[in-house]
Amino acid sequence: MEPQLEYSVTDSVATVVIRNPEKRNAMTAAMWRALPPLLHRAADDPAVRALVLTGAGGTFCAGADISTLRGSPEEAQSLAVRAEEALAAFPKPSLAAIRGHCVGGGAQLAAACDLRFAGEGTLFGVTPAKLGIVYPASSTRRLVSLVGPAGAKYLLFSGELIDAGRALRTGLVDEVLPEGDLGKRVAEFTRILVSRSQLTQAAAKEFADGRTDRDAYWAGQARGSGDTAEGVAAFLERRRPEFGWSVPTSG
Repeated sequence: MEPQLEYSVTDSVATVVIRNPEKRNAMTAAMWRALPPLLHRAADDPAVRALVLTGAGGTFCAGADISTLRGSPEEAQSLAVRAEEALAAFPKPSLAAIRGHCVGGGAQLAAACDLRFAGEGTLFGVTPAKLGIVYPASSTRRLVSLVGPAGAKYLLFSGELIDAGRALRTGLVDEVLPEGDLGKRVAEFTRILVSRSQLTQAAAKEFADGRTDRDAYWAGQARGSGDTAEGVAAFLERRRPEFGWSVPTSG
């Protein structure tokens, strides 16, 4: 089977699976190029309310396929950054479900998701120092926002792998589960995500990511959405709310 990204939608959750088993799910140039259009598809699908990124089999992603660096390292890095930025800009909640190795470009992708859940045996690494690569500024800033300057320097200076326990302590991941429980927990948590107000989630995502020019926009969306009235009514009537606001499509 050719290396590829597999896309599916079940119960309002879009799942993107990184599949390149011969190279521990390393990302080829074609796979980097394929990710932004898949994300655009999911963003524009009103049936999709959350996204899960994961790897096929027992590993998440071992990074970029090193063979892509033989030609133009700058071009290969540019492809990875474009994919990473598209993932970070995805307007709905995104969650990386991580097993095995999450290294290099895999760590870039995981960091670009809103949340990261990992199995106990997962190993993480940010490894450009092993190849003499300057890690992109945007990727470095994103890593710093998760683990702080000292944690980012430890990972970037050394290229050493850290285990899931340390990743949890430093803020690189949000939950660590026994390996057999990861899939169940991800399914459970995404059910929670899709039941909540997309209005709340979309505004919170922008604010948490540092955007400061959309306060009035979100106040207007809240006034016109009806989500607050529905949420309060549902609470008082002890029923599940039926929120109506959805992320606008690009079309």
